[in-house]
Amino acid sequence: MLEKEILGNSLATWGISFLFILGAIVIVKLLTLFSKKVITPFISRTSNHLDDIVFYSIVPPIKFAILLLGIWIAIHKLVYPDNFVKIVDNSYRILIVLNITWFFARLFGGLLQEYWGRRSDGNTNKMMPVVKRTILVIVWIIGIVMALSNVGVNISALLGTLGIGGIAFALAAQDTVKNIFGAFTIFTDKPFSIGDTIRVDNLEGTVVDVGVRSTKILGYDRRITTLPNYKITDASIINISSEPMRRITVKLGLTYDTPPEKMKKALNILKALPQKVDNVSTNPSDITPNFTDYTDSALVITYYYYIIKGGDILKVSSDMNMAILESFNDAGLNFAFPTQTIYLNKGDSEKNAKDTSDTPQPITK
Repeated sequence: MLEKEILGNSLATWGISFLFILGAIVIVKLLTLFSKKVITPFISRTSNHLDDIVFYSIVPPIKFAILLLGIWIAIHKLVYPDNFVKIVDNSYRILIVLNITWFFARLFGGLLQEYWGRRSDGNTNKMMPVVKRTILVIVWIIGIVMALSNVGVNISALLGTLGIGGIAFALAAQDTVKNIFGAFTIFTDKPFSIGDTIRVDNLEGTVVDVGVRSTKILGYDRRITTLPNYKITDASIINISSEPMRRITVKLGLTYDTPPEKMKKALNILKALPQKVDNVSTNPSDITPNFTDYTDSALVITYYYYIIKGGDILKVSSDMNMAILESFNDAGLNFAFPTQTIYLNKGDSEKNAKDTSDTPQPITK
């Protein structure tokens, strides 16, 4: 029975090949168990993190290499056409190089995260994601080139072909390149960090992520807006989180029948209001009410005050406006609204009488 052939190989040969694959799987499982029970507890007790990084980087590629070896031996135990064996051998040459590349990619990523990704103050380096992705791309490009060279691909001819198409690709990818340089500009100039509230042109919100291509901003409507990095670097950016306080300007118009004494009283009321509202600066230099304008229908007071950092801008502004309204009403100060007074001259002549008869004087609108 074992001599019965299937696809040119006996059942015994198929069984031996299957046992090699099964043996590779068993070895991987044993290695996983050994790593978990013995190696991991040992390296966790060491103060040096380098051994953790190396162990984390090398174990998955070793497991993959064992599986590749078991499958390779199993395949070569069977009889196949020469062309198929050549394809398998070339595929394995590529996979071996890519497996080694995988190890170096994990190693460099771990070293970068451990020794450069964290700043001395314990926070994560904001430039870390872009630099890490760039290094990993370079490592994988080198690995792929070496893998292709390992199976006899003419790299010079390949690069020449890519060079011809590279021009068209560069033209098509120019926005991507601008976004990458924009990301470097954001991380080097540091106009803002993740978690800051910023205003970019007409968009205001909290920065939730800065990637290679784009920056994501969470608006006050809880929607995320994705902006290309190059547009952010070209725009005017206001970092709201970096401001020590927020200055608020209020224009108050009083009626023209307001006497000077009441105008002075209004200014004194405004100077005292920050003492009654939470999260408003009480520093006298931060409170500026001034009688600034004579407009068509109002005597205008321009009032500046500051909301301290951390205060809810909208709530504090609302509380302050309510305090102004209550205080002015209690003091008998009247807010102006647009009015217009028209005076018509009524002459003694009959013509003037016809033209202006029965016209009230004056008329106020």
